[in-house]
Amino acid sequence: MFTKIHYDGPIAEQYHSLTKQLDALLTGETDRIANLSNASALLNQFLTNINWVGFYILQGDELVLGPFQGLPACVRIPTGRGVCGTAVARKETIVVKDVHEFPGHIACDAASQSEIVIPLIKSGEVIGVLDIDSPIVNRFSKDDQDGLELFVHTLLLHL
Repeated sequence: MFTKIHYDGPIAEQYHSLTKQLDALLTGETDRIANLSNASALLNQFLTNINWVGFYILQGDELVLGPFQGLPACVRIPTGRGVCGTAVARKETIVVKDVHEFPGHIACDAASQSEIVIPLIKSGEVIGVLDIDSPIVNRFSKDDQDGLELFVHTLLLHL
């Protein structure tokens, strides 16, 4: 049985604990959808002030909606469009302080004000993205970026 964990201490230590929990949760499971589902649920219970967290999986030249927590979302995003598609094209994390200032932002949830997207890169190829939205402007710090990139690195060991 799983219960919600309360994380204490500096944010870097909290992300380290979260990543250890992810590794333990996914160890021994080989199903990609199951692992992405549990990863999104784990992030949803850990992160505060977010309104959407989930994954898009790269299929051909577009991202297709994968496991997530939040309101219904856009199903397909072309590579190079929006924050998610741009993260795929650049193969790098993108932090958007104010989504209204990002050219070509795709608004799936009108409440979203800031966003972070981390590409899932395995064997040098992008296989998808982790996308997190917040209803607060400038929600995601450098500590969040570092912690979420560590989380994704560990997740990729199980995909």
